[in-house]
Amino acid sequence: MEKRSLFGKIFGNKKDTAMRLNRFELLSGNNVNYTPWSGDIFDSDIVRSAIRPKANAVGKLSPKHIRGYGEDMSINPDPRIREILQRPNQYMSMQDFLMKMTFQREIYHNAFAYVKRNPLGQVEEIYPIPYSQVELLECQNEMFAKFRFRAGKTMTVPYEDLIHLRKDFNNNDVFGDSGMNSLNNLMEVINTTDQGIIKAIKNSNVIRWLLKYNQALRPEDIKKNTKDFVDNYLSLESETVGAAATDAKADVIQVEPKDYVPNAVISKEHKERLYSYFGVNENIVQNKYDEDEWIAFYESEVEPILIQLSNAFTKAFFSKREIGYGNRIVFEANNLAYASMKTKLELVQFVDRGIMTPNEVRQILNLGPIVGGDVPVRRLDTAPVEDDGKGVDNNGDGSTGEDGETN
Repeated sequence: MEKRSLFGKIFGNKKDTAMRLNRFELLSGNNVNYTPWSGDIFDSDIVRSAIRPKANAVGKLSPKHIRGYGEDMSINPDPRIREILQRPNQYMSMQDFLMKMTFQREIYHNAFAYVKRNPLGQVEEIYPIPYSQVELLECQNEMFAKFRFRAGKTMTVPYEDLIHLRKDFNNNDVFGDSGMNSLNNLMEVINTTDQGIIKAIKNSNVIRWLLKYNQALRPEDIKKNTKDFVDNYLSLESETVGAAATDAKADVIQVEPKDYVPNAVISKEHKERLYSYFGVNENIVQNKYDEDEWIAFYESEVEPILIQLSNAFTKAFFSKREIGYGNRIVFEANNLAYASMKTKLELVQFVDRGIMTPNEVRQILNLGPIVGGDVPVRRLDTAPVEDDGKGVDNNGDGSTGEDGETN
């Protein structure tokens, strides 16, 4: 039976390119190799809890294929593209895909996905790439990316066949800047603090009493006398627990442990520094946010990723000509789903003015769609405005509506 692997599923029988490739020259003069930080920061519970709200929010984005503009606009006109936007490959849903890409973007500052195409050049599947290193190469004015994987294999693909999400895109011309230098010291402090607490707990179980005998005893006698002391005076079942007496043979000395416990205020400051690095706060992490806090988090942290995804998917799916005809991938976020019930109920005025459809509001209220609910509606006493500032005559009798101005 032929042995299959995920590597073979993604790249097929294609061997790593034998083309003559040169190192790609960057304007900044930086290294064309990028190695993700192997600091294992994802093993930290604080880091994971700081990234998770953003990954969960991005995973709820709803991608749509839009074609055309205005009255000629159509939504999800191509069943093939609609299917990929729901399930980018056979191993994961779009929610899984978006969450994985977000985790990699936040940890490594560069997230890559390979766009697998059919012989006609159409998108067939999309796979996140768990790379260990990537190198930029060039051939005939085309840029390639050579990926090295943890299993030791390599694959070189055109950069045009990649979805690339970057964070802190500054010094390098192509890659987002690594967070290694920014996080190294902070993570070391947090890890050292955790180790200090663990050692303090362990030290609480060390020797608390010392029996100093004033005469030479055999080891077995010392052990027996010590056991007797514990059983008689330190055991909860002892009749004299809490009180002890000794004779001249031994002195009883209490050992006071002096364990260092990190200051709680300082520990909290370190955690807040890490939260600030990932753009969250304690309320967001612990799901205690109110409406305003969530909207601020969405606009500052989630929406930039939404725009990145829309641009990257549009480039991957369509040629410049197709984009010119209005083809684009749009990621929508129903951020008002986190609004209070009062705010949700006020959305009814958006329906009767044609701003939102009934089904869009029902989705915010966690209700299922209704037949005909995707058609915008408008109150009869409203109408489009002509250039002269007067309403359009919708009634045929010289008026614009119930409250409109008559001619």
